[in-house]
Amino acid sequence: MSTPQVTAADVHAAAARLKGVAHRTPVLRSRTLDALVGAEVHLKCENLQRVGAFKFRGAFNAASRLTPDQLARGIAAYSSGNHAQAVALAARELGTTAVIVMPEDAPRSKMAATAGYGAEIVTYDRYTGDRAAIAEALAAERGLSLIPPYDHPHVIAGQGTAALELLEETGELDALVVPVGGGGLIAGSATAAKDLYPGIRVIGVEPEAGDDTKRSLETGSRVTVPVPRTIADGQAITTPGELTFALNRRLVDTVALVSDDDIRVAMRFAFERLKTVVEPSGATPLAALLTGRVTPTPRRVGVIVSGGNVDADRFARLCGEGT
Repeated sequence: MSTPQVTAADVHAAAARLKGVAHRTPVLRSRTLDALVGAEVHLKCENLQRVGAFKFRGAFNAASRLTPDQLARGIAAYSSGNHAQAVALAARELGTTAVIVMPEDAPRSKMAATAGYGAEIVTYDRYTGDRAAIAEALAAERGLSLIPPYDHPHVIAGQGTAALELLEETGELDALVVPVGGGGLIAGSATAAKDLYPGIRVIGVEPEAGDDTKRSLETGSRVTVPVPRTIADGQAITTPGELTFALNRRLVDTVALVSDDDIRVAMRFAFERLKTVVEPSGATPLAALLTGRVTPTPRRVGVIVSGGNVDADRFARLCGEGT
């Protein structure tokens, strides 16, 4: 069976479905940031999206395409946090229920928010359990529709609407810098961006401990790494998705790596100088720019700030480390 594709038309269709449901998030500028990076930087603030992350875009786009019978039976998903919240809220918006498989060490704030949207949570050990297998078995047992966090065409198309909005506001950019976990956000972003501006460079950013996409793109096939031990919990992925890798292999130009210390510095900078709260995974593209990992430095660059879901105690602890 051939791998399904995602096109720019799919991203535009997702944008129509999300209109009036998802927030059209602001694009932030900073002269201080521009001076430090040596470029004109445009930050697409998906940390201000519903559920505090871009994930709502893909989750709602996928859920809204289910049939009335599928919605009546309910939705299943697996996630470390942001997709969990997104599916839970999408299910509530569409009048159905959700069961979410989450790692037992997921941030408490993300688990609380997911439960707060009305979802049932089933936990597992991320270092010994297979979350996809657990969720698939649960969905089969209960007759639920499974919406995975990234390897799904409607999820990918929905995520691409963030880049579409950014480029509608900024016009042509030299580069787009995007965090990479399972690859759905960058796959959708690259699909939208390269349709509008074929010459744009699409640059992914991963934590050093979780460089599965970088290795996969370099070798030409999907590589599996040990479960990453990184503060960027949203990017603690071991293997790129099948569909996302097929798209990213064709559309993504390169992947930069950042350390946990780089991420902490970027989170602190965003808070102190940009007056915005960014979670570790959302800070990785900013970290790559601040540390000069994006080379050559583009003249005009867009950044997807993917999320801001970090509780106050953890944020203070992370930003205070090393100071």
